[in-house]
Amino acid sequence: MSLRAGDWVRVRSEDEILATLDGRACLDGLPFMPQMVRYCSRRFRVSHRAHKLCDTANETGARRMPNAVLLDGIRCDGSDYGGCQMECLILWKESWLVKVDGEISTESSGPSVSDGRLLRLAMAGARRAGGQHEALPVYACQATELPRATTWLSVWSPGQYVDDWVSGNATLREIAGALLLLMYDAFANAGIGLGTPMRIAYEWVRRFYDGASYPARPGKLHRGGKTPSVSLGLAAGDTVRVKDHARILTTVTEDLVNRGMAFHPDMVRYCTRTFQVRRRVSRIINEKTGELMELRNPCIVLDGVQCSGSLTKPLLCPRGMFPYWREIWLDRVDGAPRPKED
Repeated sequence: MSLRAGDWVRVRSEDEILATLDGRACLDGLPFMPQMVRYCSRRFRVSHRAHKLCDTANETGARRMPNAVLLDGIRCDGSDYGGCQMECLILWKESWLVKVDGEISTESSGPSVSDGRLLRLAMAGARRAGGQHEALPVYACQATELPRATTWLSVWSPGQYVDDWVSGNATLREIAGALLLLMYDAFANAGIGLGTPMRIAYEWVRRFYDGASYPARPGKLHRGGKTPSVSLGLAAGDTVRVKDHARILTTVTEDLVNRGMAFHPDMVRYCTRTFQVRRRVSRIINEKTGELMELRNPCIVLDGVQCSGSLTKPLLCPRGMFPYWREIWLDRVDGAPRPKED
């Protein structure tokens, strides 16, 4: 259908979707997950065309996804995956959708009565083969199966940027800005002695606009060394201010890691800004193994803060993942931090 951002679609009926799935509840390797059943026969707007995505499971970089889109605000609630708190945006194959004229339509929405077959198949597919009888289940969701549902894509492949513009995912200005920074950073890290002066030049120019610091600066601590931690006792609804970039760099290693969690350059855009806490995250699925993990050091998700894709591979990835924040990268707006006993 070549759906674009802003198009309205209706999710097909359960019987229609069931006819597209294999025995693992997958189409072209992408699972139709149990919580997606509730959206059958309902109408939604396309937020992005999901023609390229980042591989957070195996970190292989850019991946090409055929014939899929993202719908406005529809995220996985984790209820069928052990309470996973990642809240990933759900991917929808075009074969599961019908394009409609708008939010309201006189077109028939298909049967409204469910016989449960689609849900049963999706529930069975949510467990990886061989994991159903283990003491701890091994899950298969769209995040764990994404590498098998996609193919490798070079970040330098020009066609993807044409698709970004044609699909409405990004403006020409956004595409040009992301490509310019990609090439700039490639020269800065080419090992020809230009890194430091290029970063200084970047910040000198930006001070006349928004004062932003160079996003890909290394951390100040030695790689593999112990990193500091602070407990603010944050909970959903609390107001926090993200520390400035220079302060955060003093809490992470050269490869931008604090206690196993990375501070991604895309997060720099949120420095010095104020947000509300969306939730504490302590349980997520290991995208590589499918196992549910309890985080030893819980992290924070902020309301209205998601990855923009401007510094990811691929550039302008539309997955909209929530960045995870260590509490030491934040300041309470209404009180002082309480040092964590370590």
